[in-house]
Amino acid sequence: MDKKICVIGLGYIGLPTASLLAIKGFQVHGVDVDQHAVELISQGEVHIYEPDLDIMVKAAVQSGQLHVSSEPIEADIFIIAVPTPFQEQYKPNISYVHQATMAITPYLRPGNIVILESTSPIGTTERITNWILDARSDLNISESVHAVCDRIYVAHCPERVMPGQILRELVENDRIIGGIDNQSTLRTVEFYKQFVSGKILETNARTAEMAKLTENSFRDVNIAFANELSLICDHLSINVWELIRLANHHPRVNILQPGPGVGGHCIAVDPWFLVDAAPEQAKLIHTARMVNDYKPGYVVERVKERAERFKEPVIACLGLSFKANIDDLRESPSVEIVEHLSKLGVGRLNVVEPNIQKLPSSLQLDHVQLMATEEAIRKSDIVLLLVNHDVFHDIDLNLLKEKIVIDTRGFFN
Repeated sequence: MDKKICVIGLGYIGLPTASLLAIKGFQVHGVDVDQHAVELISQGEVHIYEPDLDIMVKAAVQSGQLHVSSEPIEADIFIIAVPTPFQEQYKPNISYVHQATMAITPYLRPGNIVILESTSPIGTTERITNWILDARSDLNISESVHAVCDRIYVAHCPERVMPGQILRELVENDRIIGGIDNQSTLRTVEFYKQFVSGKILETNARTAEMAKLTENSFRDVNIAFANELSLICDHLSINVWELIRLANHHPRVNILQPGPGVGGHCIAVDPWFLVDAAPEQAKLIHTARMVNDYKPGYVVERVKERAERFKEPVIACLGLSFKANIDDLRESPSVEIVEHLSKLGVGRLNVVEPNIQKLPSSLQLDHVQLMATEEAIRKSDIVLLLVNHDVFHDIDLNLLKEKIVIDTRGFFN
């Protein structure tokens, strides 16, 4: 069994993966460029919120199976789990993948496996292989019997976990593994079988890359349909939540729920990778992105209309994260909405986000304040529900009787 693992990137995927592998008995070395994160993890603490992750990281560090630093070391398997955002014009940015690849290249030895877990544009696994081989002429990926003593193995295994359920889904979810060649696929499958209880699905690298993009584009298109229905229903004075509930009683209909937009590091980003790869063919996917990106601005306009009746309006904004019960603000439509309201000077903003200790820097302003739920509602004229956190179920509905309520999630419906 390959026992030494080097994980590059200790964020929402890399840290849970590293700590899980350490608990499973692997010797794990985690790497991150964020020195503060490295210092916290080395003390058995965490810099991100995920249920039970703090317990697992502490156990992994105390056991001596997990070490972290800002530099890679030699290992049997290297896992790259770094961000893959987009840049201007929604062009994919794989610079972090390139930096991670270059960082591990000096430490590679024949027989090593390099696994890309970051959701990436199609062809990224091939690029990683070429970057390595360009820098290390002593290595190869040839399947020739004569070259096997010099070869490395490269594969893509996209993460498929949901924030809030990461530690369970890392083990239980089916995994897609696509190697740069057949031997890379087989070697990588052997590794994942040691800790994944779900099915291991074998393919090639390009198909594995597109499978993850397809999964998230499917979700995005279906959410766009729900969001478009919400716009139509607002125009026609129909309750969209009741409409969807009734329509979903059809045995072959399953409409998702509308919201203030789409956020996170996957669904709001990955479809753009397909649009960039095939702009003339990805028309529906592109349109879905337009619908979902339109929704935050639409919510802002609804708040502005209702705020006009107050001389000095105060708005309680309930939730900032991109989905319920997590602290992740990446690509969050809720953050975008609150930032927009702040810039427009619509009124004072009492922000409630139970999973963070301080507001993001863009919202650290005199007229924006982080508050507890009940205080924020009591002091506000308008209550804007943006995220359906479970803790909001404890809200006393009597507090809302004299308020204007704008519910983007159907939470109070």
